Amino acid sequence: MINNLPRTRFAPSPTGYLHIGGLRTALYNYLFAKNQNGKFILRIENTDKKRYVEGAIEDLILTLKWAGLQYDEGPDIGGDYGPYLQSERLNIYRDNAEKLISQKKAYYCFCKPERLEEIRQKQFQSGLQPMYDKHCLNLTESQVGENLNLKMPHVIRMNVQPDEKIILNDVVRETVEFSTNVVDDQVLIKSDGYPTYHLANVVDDHLMKITHVIRGEEWLSSTPKHILLYDYFNWEKPVFAHLPLLLNPDKSKLSKRQGDVAVGDYKSKGYLKEALLNFVALLGWNAGDDKEFFELNEMIEKFSLERVNKAGAVFNIEKLNWLNAEHLRKKTNNEILPMLKEELSQSEYNANKFSDDYLLKVIEAMRERVSFIKEFILNGFYFFNTPDEYDKSVIKKRWKEDTPLQLKKLVEEFTKLENPTKEDFELSLRNTAERLNIETGILIHPVRLALSGVGGGPGLFDILFILGKDESISRINRAIEKVKI
Repeated sequence: MINNLPRTRFAPSPTGYLHIGGLRTALYNYLFAKNQNGKFILRIENTDKKRYVEGAIEDLILTLKWAGLQYDEGPDIGGDYGPYLQSERLNIYRDNAEKLISQKKAYYCFCKPERLEEIRQKQFQSGLQPMYDKHCLNLTESQVGENLNLKMPHVIRMNVQPDEKIILNDVVRETVEFSTNVVDDQVLIKSDGYPTYHLANVVDDHLMKITHVIRGEEWLSSTPKHILLYDYFNWEKPVFAHLPLLLNPDKSKLSKRQGDVAVGDYKSKGYLKEALLNFVALLGWNAGDDKEFFELNEMIEKFSLERVNKAGAVFNIEKLNWLNAEHLRKKTNNEILPMLKEELSQSEYNANKFSDDYLLKVIEAMRERVSFIKEFILNGFYFFNTPDEYDKSVIKKRWKEDTPLQLKKLVEEFTKLENPTKEDFELSLRNTAERLNIETGILIHPVRLALSGVGGGPGLFDILFILGKDESISRINRAIEKVKI
């Protein structure tokens, strides 16, 4: 190993917003590093100018910080091995590519796009894998010098030797063997002077002393090129671990066509970061038992690359929803309070109208009935506004001809109460039912309808206590006037 303590990195390209698969890669790198008391680094691989998306770097950083995956080194906080934006390291890549040229392990290529396309088409028609034909490897030094003096557009390619074996010992995939006969003379420096992913990736991992490269399975086919580059430079290779694909329920590769794939989509829908990290961790890893609920510190403690599966991991939204509910219930009322206030501030209701004490009572009453913060408002809307409408099916079932008279008697009793507790409301209602010689349910259901407009929810006496005596009486009187059968 390059260092005693691991150094892992998450190295996204700013070509869009952070994908769920990217979050999993970042999480596994973070968990592995922290489990081993190592360092987790963020590096932005922004050398593909054509695919760069404005604002993507800022989104990546904000999303990682929202998720709680705090990196030890990165573009916004610095570190001993920066810069951490590849666009600020161009001279480093050029220098290293020219070292390879001097050792005949890379060469200048001046072929025009038209010639390259012609080669590809001929190989395709012959059923061959499209590969560069090494035409420019045969140029003399004087020809190369002349072309460079004329400033002819060119790239730098690696010089892959035929008929050699490349052995990859991958933590997840185990031993994987490649033949150099199917490895193209990969472009290392593009005609615009920018490096390709392959060169920049290897150079930076070496210079930043990365010990473990943990990335998605889609990079497995690129790894032989990277291994060759490590060999060409005579650098020690990191440990590789290629993570399984993320799959839709139909086993196709996870894609936008079948649902949300951006982390921001789940954040905006109200998923808790704890639940999302817990869920993403289980997409390809298990702790060796049936446990599925994990806090981040537990995942750090139990994580190992040896328990990452080879098989693709199915994205199961039902499990994510279940985990969200479980993580929400694990939170205290005081932890939920600022989240509810934030949600209220973005709703139609006036968030400043409600005291913290009032909201804490709402949280206590509703917490076992919701899976998302927004459901405190959606399902408990009557805590924030007097209902304008009443559920017709409940009216039909629970509101009878003598209900208004019964409710008026109840209001008379409620009016006598001084600073009533939940128990006071309950005793008053039961006493009223007894005097009217009716079952308590004959009062309970219409009162619930009057207070909330619906037939379900938390306990009626909780609702009465939270709304308070005056508001409860006002709503009952309003319903007596408005509900018609």
